[in-house]
Amino acid sequence: MERALLYLTLCFLASCAPHSQSSETVYFAGEIVNPTSDYVVLYKNDIVVDSAKLNDSNRFAFSLKNIQEGLHHFDHTPELQYVYLEKGDSLVIRLNTVAFDESLVFSGSNEEVNNFLLEMFLNYEDEEQLVYSYYKLSPIEFSGKIDSLRLQKIEELNTLNLAENISAGAFKMAKASIDYNSYIYKEKYPFIHKKKSGEETIHKLDSNFYNYRSSLDINSKELTYFRPYYNYVKNRFGNLAYMTCAQNCGMEKMMSSKDHLHLNKHKMYLIDSLVKENHLRNNLFRNVAMDYLLKVHQVNNECDQFIASFRQLSDNDAHIKEINHLYKGIKTLQPDQDIPDLMVQNLEGDTISMKDISKHGKTVFYFWTGDQKRHFRNILRHVNKLQKKNPEYRYVGINLRTSEEKWVSMLKEHTIDNDYQYRSSDFAKIQEALIIDNLSKCVITDDTVIVDAFANVFANSPFTKQQKTLTSK
Repeated sequence: MERALLYLTLCFLASCAPHSQSSETVYFAGEIVNPTSDYVVLYKNDIVVDSAKLNDSNRFAFSLKNIQEGLHHFDHTPELQYVYLEKGDSLVIRLNTVAFDESLVFSGSNEEVNNFLLEMFLNYEDEEQLVYSYYKLSPIEFSGKIDSLRLQKIEELNTLNLAENISAGAFKMAKASIDYNSYIYKEKYPFIHKKKSGEETIHKLDSNFYNYRSSLDINSKELTYFRPYYNYVKNRFGNLAYMTCAQNCGMEKMMSSKDHLHLNKHKMYLIDSLVKENHLRNNLFRNVAMDYLLKVHQVNNECDQFIASFRQLSDNDAHIKEINHLYKGIKTLQPDQDIPDLMVQNLEGDTISMKDISKHGKTVFYFWTGDQKRHFRNILRHVNKLQKKNPEYRYVGINLRTSEEKWVSMLKEHTIDNDYQYRSSDFAKIQEALIIDNLSKCVITDDTVIVDAFANVFANSPFTKQQKTLTSK
C-alpha cells in the first residue's frame, strides 16, 4: 500500500516534469522525505556528473545535457542507489531515508527498468537467507536451486520487455543484475558448504559446476562500477586463488598470517594476469590490499613486502595513497600505543576524549548506529552478558552516524547505563583514526594503552588476546 501511494504521488510529479522525446536533455528530479543531507549528487562510475541542492520542500532537480547513457548512481549521504538514464528521459523519484531503498520508487520514462533494477537489489537482500539454507545441499542440488531462482527472474525480465519494449542497453543491464547476483552464490558455495557441512576439505565439484564462467566477462568497462558485477568478480578471484593455492601450495586451511599473505599475493597475480580493464584492475588491487590489511592488521616485514607488491601493480595514485594511509593508521593502533585522543559527547552535551574515558582501568569501546536497530539490540544483549562474565571491564558505547535527537531517543527506549554512552559527531574522523570497518569491532584498552584495537565484540573470547598480552607485560 505504501509503495502504491508513493507511485501515485510520483505520477503527479512526473506529469509536471518537462519531457520531449526528441530532446537529448535528461530531466531527473525527486523528493526526499527526512533528508540526511542538503544535496543529491549524481555520478557516472566514480565521476561526479552534477549535484543539486534540496529546496525548502526537500525536492531536487537535474537538467542534464549530453550525458553518457547508461547506469549512474545518486548519492544522498550516507546512502546511494542506482539509476539508469537514457537521452530524453524524464524521471522522478520519491524516497524516505528512514527506509531508503524500500521506499524508493521511480516514475516517468524508463521507470520500468529502474524499478526492476531496484526490485532485483531488494530481492537479493531478501533472498540471501533462503539461499544460505541451500548451502548444505550437494553441488548438483544447490545448482538446481540457484538456476531455478535465476530463471524465474529472467522470465520476469522477458515479460517486462515484451510489455514495455525497453532498450537493448537497459535489458542488458537488468539481465546483468540477475546473472551476476545469481553466480555470486555459486562462487561462495564451496566455502560455505564446507562450513555448514562440517567437512574437513572442500567438497569435490562436478566439472560443469562453473560452466557459467565461460559466458561472463571479467573485463567489462561498462559494468566495472556495478555492485553485483564487482562483487561477482571479487568472489571469483578469491575462489580461484584459494583453489589454486590449496591444490598446488598445500595451503587448504589458510590459518596463519603467512598463509593470508601468500593467498593475497597470489590473488593479485591472477588479477594482473587476467584483468586488462584498467579501472577494474585498480579497484580489485585496492580491494585485495584493503582486505588483507584489515584482516591481518599487523606491522612487520611481510606486510611491508605486500604493500610494495601492491604499489608495483597499481597505477592509481589515489588508491596507493589510501593504502599507505591505512597502513600508517594500523601502525598507530598496535598494542602498547596510546588510544587516539578523539572527542565524543555525553548526554549532558559535554565533550570528553576517549583517552580520558579509558583512564584508570580496563575499558571496552564498542560501536553502534541508529540506522541498524537490530544490531543495537543485539550488541546491548551481548554486552550485558560480557559484563556479567567479565565485570572487571567497563563497557563504553560510542554512537556513530546518528542525529543527537535520535541517539537520545534510542537510549531512552532501552534499559542502559547512560553514564557509559557517548556519541561522535565526526564519523569520518573517528572511522579513520580507529579504522572502523564494521560494527562488530571493539577497542580494548588498559589505562589509555591499547591492548587490542581490532577485537570482535561478538567473538567467543574477545579478551583472549588481551589476557595474553597483559600476562606478558
